[in-house]
Amino acid sequence: MKVTLATHGGLAAATLRLPPKVLDTDTLPENAAPELARLVAAAVETPVETPMADQPSRARDAMSYTITVEDGGRSTVLKQSDAAMTPAFAALLTRLQQYLEQR
Repeated sequence: MKVTLATHGGLAAATLRLPPKVLDTDTLPENAAPELARLVAAAVETPVETPMADQPSRARDAMSYTITVEDGGRSTVLKQSDAAMTPAFAALLTRLQQYLEQR
């Protein structure tokens, strides 16, 4: 499984454009790939609440995240932001960031 994390926005968005980070689960410890697969499945199954159109943005400097999962010829794209993030997406994002920092 290959997982790509792209981040957008935040206070330094105009000056700091980071390339997406890519994680190949084949490079992780044995139990990591199944754990990541469970976190992805939970994030996919949890619906995102969409804010009402007449509500102003709660965090103008919020980061947004795109996690793309490629596995077995299938591609799944998950997008959320700091202003509206499900607990399942947050758990996936946190664990993915930990794995990426370990490399």
